[in-house]
Amino acid sequence: MTRRSHRRRRTAETVRQLPWQAVRNNWSPVEVLSEDEVEAIVDAALKILQTQGFKFLDDESRRIVEAAGAEPANETGMTRFDRNLVIERIASIPESFSLRARNPAHDLQMGGNSICFAAVGGPAFVSDLDKGRRPGTHEEMCDFLRIVQSLNIIHQEGGGCFEPMDLPPQSRHLDLYFAQLTLLDKNAQGYPLGRDRTVDCLEMNAIALGISREDLASNTTVLAIVNTNSPMQLDVPMSEAVFELSAANQVTCITPFTLAGSMSPATLAGTLAQQTAEVLAVATLSQSIRAGAPIMYGAFASNVDMQSGAPALGTPEYSKMTLASAQIARRLGMPFRSSNTTTSNCADAQSAYESQMSLWGAILGHANLVNHAAGWLEGGLTASFEKLIIDAEMLQMLTETLKPIAINDEELALDAIAEVPPGGHHFGTAHTLERYETAFYTPILSTRQNFESWTESGASGTAKRANTIWKQLLAEYQKPPIDPATEDALCDFVERRKREINKTRIIPCDLH
Repeated sequence: MTRRSHRRRRTAETVRQLPWQAVRNNWSPVEVLSEDEVEAIVDAALKILQTQGFKFLDDESRRIVEAAGAEPANETGMTRFDRNLVIERIASIPESFSLRARNPAHDLQMGGNSICFAAVGGPAFVSDLDKGRRPGTHEEMCDFLRIVQSLNIIHQEGGGCFEPMDLPPQSRHLDLYFAQLTLLDKNAQGYPLGRDRTVDCLEMNAIALGISREDLASNTTVLAIVNTNSPMQLDVPMSEAVFELSAANQVTCITPFTLAGSMSPATLAGTLAQQTAEVLAVATLSQSIRAGAPIMYGAFASNVDMQSGAPALGTPEYSKMTLASAQIARRLGMPFRSSNTTTSNCADAQSAYESQMSLWGAILGHANLVNHAAGWLEGGLTASFEKLIIDAEMLQMLTETLKPIAINDEELALDAIAEVPPGGHHFGTAHTLERYETAFYTPILSTRQNFESWTESGASGTAKRANTIWKQLLAEYQKPPIDPATEDALCDFVERRKREINKTRIIPCDLH
């Protein structure tokens, strides 16, 4: 098999951005609920599971929770849980965990005050200013991953930025995993649609790390989003993923899709109670498979537009439920996941202000994982190259905002204040000259030109500037080092599995 380097020529001036860094939130979390109100929601969730129950469509999942002490499914297929069983099982969930990356410098911490930003994952379409909205291709997916690797503020790839529609659906997850593990050296989420896709992810991550499949259990690496089928149901593919992830001691991020007025009650309190019940049911399944397997409480609670029935995201309701969900997760002792969301159809002002609403809810609530943190459009149907850059700017600004203000003699600058008389300026003082390059945040996207200079340089709006930047990052991309033997082993695995799955033509893993 031939290899292509895909090394690109560097431009004269690289894109300026913040360095890779772990982000910590040392602010006190904003709490929109009292302790009594949090307890009322948790109590309601336990009451739902004890009186109404939860429906597992997978026979094996029902057997596992019944063996753990849940009631046998009734005639409607609902499995009821005694509240003490749920409380006992979730007690084994770790409050924090680490995630390995191929590059140890990019390992992640989940829990406590840590915040990780994950790129968009799962859309059906891709868009940019040049070609508009369209079904994505494998090569475009790889280019999106190259930009994710190049953006230091993004800690994790989100489990497939969009579907590569030019590849067979039965095996395209293998091409995704291969791209994740060779084009990136960051941690990447799994694609947990059923047992086979989940197992392939585990096997390939073990190969990439140079460890055995058994050793993966002591090297937590894979995090995957498991969505319940709200209201109160888990389908077979997601159940199979929970089993494989938990048995391998990998991370199940349980995320109900509760839209108030549609898949949950038309009240925030009722939606929070149902969401918590769904998380607890699946968490009980996971801990019955392997006590101590890492779990995240995932929240995607928002509302529908009551005029159209369409999802409404980046709303005040979304932000409030993010803050409340974070409190509930802390009460239950679970790391917490939220998202950056918008229903805007393009990279415009709406996409930015709805995303800011979502992001501030996540930051102020102390989310540990901000999923879809960069690149999400159209309620999650589309991944946007321009929105990827716009969101990166917002994430950088939030990261800088979280940094504490240093208070010491040098920072108080009393000598510099004394040096400048009334009516003077600080541009030329020694204090300023020592700091002028690093004193303040430098944007990746925003312009600070005056109107005349901005007009003379083309009067480019935000989306157009973002278009230029992602193309520049793509031109500057350098594939992170990987042992050729490891890459060959990954390629061999992919081609063997494709023969087993497709039994037809092979799409060679030749994207280097």
